[in-house]
Amino acid sequence: MFPTVREVLDLGPLRRGAPRVLAGESALGRRVRWVHVAEVPDIAALLDGGELVLTTGIGLPADEAGLRAFVDDLADVGASGLVVELGRRFADSVPRAMVAAAGRRGLPLVELRRATPFVPITEAVHALIVDAQLTELRATEEIHQRFTELSVEGAEPAEVVRQAADLAGCPVVLENPARQVLAFDPAGEDPGSLLDGWERHSRRIRPAGRTGYDPDAGWLATIVGARGQDWGRLLLRWPGADAPPSRLTILLERAASTLALGRLIRRDAEGLERQIHRNLLTALLDHARPVDEVALRARALGVVLDRRQLIGVMVRHRPDPAGEPGAEAAQARLHDLAEAVGRAIRDARLTGLASVVDEQAVGALLALRPDQADDQALAAFAAALDRVRLAGAGWPGDGPGAVPGGPARRPDQPGRPEPRRVVVAAGSTVPTLREARRSLVEARQVADAARRGRRDLPVFRLSQVGLPGLLHLLRDEPRVQTFVERELGALLAHDAEHPREHLVDTLRAYLEHGRNKSAAAAAAHLSRPAFYERLTRIGRILDADLDSVPVCLSLHVALLALDAIHDDA
Repeated sequence: MFPTVREVLDLGPLRRGAPRVLAGESALGRRVRWVHVAEVPDIAALLDGGELVLTTGIGLPADEAGLRAFVDDLADVGASGLVVELGRRFADSVPRAMVAAAGRRGLPLVELRRATPFVPITEAVHALIVDAQLTELRATEEIHQRFTELSVEGAEPAEVVRQAADLAGCPVVLENPARQVLAFDPAGEDPGSLLDGWERHSRRIRPAGRTGYDPDAGWLATIVGARGQDWGRLLLRWPGADAPPSRLTILLERAASTLALGRLIRRDAEGLERQIHRNLLTALLDHARPVDEVALRARALGVVLDRRQLIGVMVRHRPDPAGEPGAEAAQARLHDLAEAVGRAIRDARLTGLASVVDEQAVGALLALRPDQADDQALAAFAAALDRVRLAGAGWPGDGPGAVPGGPARRPDQPGRPEPRRVVVAAGSTVPTLREARRSLVEARQVADAARRGRRDLPVFRLSQVGLPGLLHLLRDEPRVQTFVERELGALLAHDAEHPREHLVDTLRAYLEHGRNKSAAAAAAHLSRPAFYERLTRIGRILDADLDSVPVCLSLHVALLALDAIHDDA
């Protein structure tokens, strides 16, 4: 940055001249691009603007009108100031006509009351200017190096914005075309005051061209996009009275290029908004950010979480009877599900965050208005998700038998609905964002339990997963595992030594058919005498009375717990 007139006046060679500001004191912050010594009245024609003019006045006009014209010409070309040495032309003071003209035009006018050689002044000022230019070059080199590294590393938008704010020392905001904040860094300022009413404030920032500075708003802005597709705007708040230095323009454009390049080369096809949703949801689940910061960032994105009833939701695919897809196919399927969940939230006229939260589930945090009932909101979301699934190409259940708003129809059995291929699970409704993690974790547990069950509900809550779901949630509890071993250990050991007998399956058939031996034998494809003989052996191995209801209840719970423990999904 070039030195200001005020900084130049503080230099030793000028201080020795006993400088005194006569006019234009409010403009001492002007930048001095060069120093020019002039003793002719028409010097303005040789200037480009930003020059500090030094003169003894010996060549200036003798009349007041000529002196006023000289000052006006300097102001017209944008000179940063005029310094007049007393003693040769003006003995005691600068003429009042020049002072009045400079005051009227806001041009800094300084008199040197002692004789001062101009050469030391020009040397000192030019040394400052050259140092500033070298500093600017070094800063520009650091900008290019920093953002080249970020491009190579595939840095996330939030990191690019953070680095830009760090280099600039000013707040930086990345927004989408709807004026919603995708990422920001306040550079040490209060984030709330920076983002409060952002959309309204952003629409008043109207710089000229793709990159420009709006002096009224005090923001430097550039468009973010590539290949003719603009998808955002990057803004930097400049607190100075003058236009920001070229270094900051270079910085902002380089950061925008890094953001655009990152979006082009990012293999994951999820939209930038969805990435921000994911960052916020995982921050809640992992305690990675303060809750107030999550609320602020969500509000800047257009999702209000304050003073709302919040419900955590998890959506997972059910196990595929034909086998689980490969890693790439599973990732693509999960991405499609995330987009479907986001669209379903919009179609149901709800607001919330939605994104992939792990390798198996899509999470959502629904924010309900005070007049919205949670059951109705969840039902609307589930119905909208069904419609999105059935309308989407490649979703299971597509085809002429599909019925919007419900599960698909079996092609071979038109009257019988096919179970939903996804499980929608919801946690408890909580009143504050600080409790949202509990709702999200509960929804994840309910989804894990429900996806292996046989029930087909639009939305599962904790009260609907039943005993199998409860045991699934407790499958890692050592006491549950010890209970299974105590109840079934001997029978499991026997089956391990005699794999063809399948006594555990025999016991399961017996218990699942309500201890009806004839029905269980038919389901096991065994004759009744053979089935009865197996039950006798099971009772002997377990030392258990299989005609006792309490004993059979305990064994049935142990079998359900065993299934939950063996569930590796």
